Amino acid sequence: MGSGPPTYDPEPTALPGAEPEELAELVADTVLDGARYGTWTLRSVSLRGDSARYRGEPRRDALLTARFGTGEHALVLVAMATGARATPEAHLAAAEACRWIGRAVGRSHRRLAEDIRATRRADLKAGLHRLADRSLGRLRASAVERGAGAEEYTATLRCLLLPADPHCRARVFFGVGDGGLFLLRDGIWRDIEPRATAEQPPAPPGAPEPGADDDRLTLDLGVPAPPDPYEQPPEPPSPPAPEPFRFQVSLARPGDALLMCTPGLAEPLRGEPALSAHLSRRWSGRRAPGLAAFLTDARVRVKGYADDRTAAALWEA
Repeated sequence: MGSGPPTYDPEPTALPGAEPEELAELVADTVLDGARYGTWTLRSVSLRGDSARYRGEPRRDALLTARFGTGEHALVLVAMATGARATPEAHLAAAEACRWIGRAVGRSHRRLAEDIRATRRADLKAGLHRLADRSLGRLRASAVERGAGAEEYTATLRCLLLPADPHCRARVFFGVGDGGLFLLRDGIWRDIEPRATAEQPPAPPGAPEPGADDDRLTLDLGVPAPPDPYEQPPEPPSPPAPEPFRFQVSLARPGDALLMCTPGLAEPLRGEPALSAHLSRRWSGRRAPGLAAFLTDARVRVKGYADDRTAAALWEA
């Protein structure tokens, strides 16, 4: 779709380079998954972009689909991350971000499931903000260990929390960074990407307020102070501030299709009307496509868009 045929071949060409002792770090060209619980059916996919296929670069997107708990108390997490562009370990950072948020959600899944069923939005937002911030903080620690800059070994992160309880219609989205969150209702796409909030994650109980232990009054008279021979050397610059947090709770209706995706699909969906019309026709209705059909739909190529695509779609019965 688009103004002409895409630049690159439609199928994978070059493979990424491999090291004999680091084979566990290889990333498959395509990952496909799915599930059905209660009233919803999930399809998820992560595809290497045409540009990366041509250049023999690894897929920078990572995808994790995991179930925690059993029965109606189970909680399904879909996490996707995108590593920084033009950095050699972008795929490792994305995969690590998914693993860390998966561990954090898994350890707290019982409380999260209870909060979702009770629709405790404030508690969910505060708790998930902390979990996302800690997970991305682990990436900053890994960057130091690897000798990489914090702006290089980093990733965006987008997640869906889906309760298996058939009586719970709440669908929770949270994350950090760009991408897309769309709702297909009555054959019409609605862009429901939540606005980012820049506030800091809530401090744990009992933590002092910033500046609470400093009641000094400082006056600047414009007179330069002489150098202090006992002054400590300046500290290294602090890492860049984390990107704003995004959060939303959606209440599903029968027939809805909810789509979460990375920029590789969000940008052409917003920028090419033919693609949004095509997917609207394909995905409208209460019956979810099979895995093969979903893969075919997700890889529809658009002129001018060649990045990795990762998407998770949810159909409501």
